Amino acid sequence: MAFGMKGILQGGIASNYSEQSVEALEKEYGQYLMDNEQITMGFKLIRDALIFTDKRIIFSDKQGTTGTKTRIESINLHSIVEVTMETSGFGFDDSEITFTYIKTPYLKAHGIEYGSHTLEFPKNFNVQGLYKILQELAYDNCVRLNS
Repeated sequence: MAFGMKGILQGGIASNYSEQSVEALEKEYGQYLMDNEQITMGFKLIRDALIFTDKRIIFSDKQGTTGTKTRIESINLHSIVEVTMETSGFGFDDSEITFTYIKTPYLKAHGIEYGSHTLEFPKNFNVQGLYKILQELAYDNCVRLNS
């Protein structure tokens, strides 16, 4: 399933993230991609990155004073099962999207473990487009898992 998010995330995430070109992300993070996986878009915050591919969401956390130690976390798109959205209100509120995903490798296991991530967006960012894409993924995943 293609994760066509180009143009939906404009203006950055959490006010400090800046959108990066696919080419720059492939150059820096290409070694973390699986065969035939393609970056669709991504963002950087100083040394950290949030990368969307056609198969997963990748979080890169460079650690230490030199940034040579890197922690990579991946969330497979096929494991996302729930999405919530909170739009910004008056004042300094940010918008948020929280997605819940299955961490258990065997998705139909009896003892399922869940995780969640919250992405914060600046007040002027319209989160509805991203919410719609993630919600469609979650719906399709729930239908697939329950059929």
